[in-house]
Amino acid sequence: MTSKIRSLVLSALLLACAGLSTPGAAIGAAPVPAPVVTGLPDFSDLIEKAGPAVVNIRTTERVRMGQGGPGEEEMQEFLRRFFGQPIPRRRSPQQQGEQEVQRGVGSGFIISDDGYVLTNAHVVEGADEVTVTLTDRREFKAKVLGADRRSDVALLKVSAANLPYLRTGDSSKIRVGEWVIAIGSPFNLDNTVTAGIISAKSRDTGEYLPLIQSDVAVNPGNSGGPLINMRGEVIGINSQIATLSGAYNGISFAVPIDEVMRVADQLKKTGAVTRGRLGVQISEVTRDVAESLGLGKARGAEVSMVEPGGPAEKGGIKVGDIILKFNGQPIETTRDLPRLVGASKIGARATVTVWRRGAQLDVPVTIVALEDEKTATAKPQPNKPAPGAAPNVLGLQVSNLRAEQRRTLRIEGGVAVEASEGRAATAGIRTGDLILQMNNVEIKDVAQFNALATKLDPKKSVAVLVRRDNVTQYVVIKPGK
Repeated sequence: MTSKIRSLVLSALLLACAGLSTPGAAIGAAPVPAPVVTGLPDFSDLIEKAGPAVVNIRTTERVRMGQGGPGEEEMQEFLRRFFGQPIPRRRSPQQQGEQEVQRGVGSGFIISDDGYVLTNAHVVEGADEVTVTLTDRREFKAKVLGADRRSDVALLKVSAANLPYLRTGDSSKIRVGEWVIAIGSPFNLDNTVTAGIISAKSRDTGEYLPLIQSDVAVNPGNSGGPLINMRGEVIGINSQIATLSGAYNGISFAVPIDEVMRVADQLKKTGAVTRGRLGVQISEVTRDVAESLGLGKARGAEVSMVEPGGPAEKGGIKVGDIILKFNGQPIETTRDLPRLVGASKIGARATVTVWRRGAQLDVPVTIVALEDEKTATAKPQPNKPAPGAAPNVLGLQVSNLRAEQRRTLRIEGGVAVEASEGRAATAGIRTGDLILQMNNVEIKDVAQFNALATKLDPKKSVAVLVRRDNVTQYVVIKPGK
């Protein structure tokens, strides 16, 4: 083999070795193939089919004329007091009686050929008359069958037949990054189309709603219009925007169509929406609390208050419980629980799985209708500290509760904080707080509390269940330095 040939062979081997050593080319491993984007979508056919089912909604309100402008009633009262009678008001005939004034303009969309229309509740709120205008310029007076402020959904009905309508999709199957369009009447510009992608799912901006976030341009007047996927299906109602200026700022939110249709079905049948409730006040479970209570990861909803006489109390749920499941469905964050309970049938029996003192427990609860939440008003009255008493290793000086206090507060045990310093004060515990549990152990009295405190590992955090006024929550006291 000549030197020239040996040189060529050696070069080929070096190149092969270099190829094997490049990142992502290791033996037994393959790089994840990236999807190929071949081009931007063409929305024209989609818009041509969907556009006729999107409507402009105009609302008016009847205002009684002759009531005077701002401050006029105060002026009339001034004249009556100092001159015996008010000065007669002179008004032209046109100023008497009632006059219709326009309240606002929004959007909506038809969901059936016989004239059922969906929009936002805030679009028709306070309106005396609602007018629906189609793209072919036909106008109809609409009847508001019902509106639900919690979900911001309203159902309208117009007297017409053979109307164009939109199909509803499945908002539970949407994917972040997929293309969507919005059609509506921003700034009263009918049938305006904007496009973008889904930015996030289950965005928590409402008590009961995991909203869809997109970057579709939504402005005043778009409210109530549809958010449509590439198959021409409605996946949400455009409802909110995040903005500092009042106009589009790159973030918009839509109510998922699955929730919309559940609400619409109730509005169609009864004109109102009923939701279930447990009668508890909940708070987020932090990582420190979860680790201290033996939960592992942060999950569930911490029960910070139980409504006296409510379904949770009757079922046996207690303050300090961590609700982990509702009817077998996991509660990952506090926003999961109200949605599951709210969707429950009134009067139904539900199983609530709670974490209590280091173990799981199933509690049967009967769901009742959601009303204005009731809260207890009793507040603990701190006792005077015993003479010569000193704070324990946590920095807490506590006293026993009187029997009368326990009856008023509806608790069986606990101690009152008379002084807080050191580790406890740093954690946020203060005078007047009640301590009901410590490290999954119920506190009965001062002697037991101090005895438990002396056995604590100074290098570990301590989880104490603290009640302040009407709210109960876990507080983690971390090791001192």
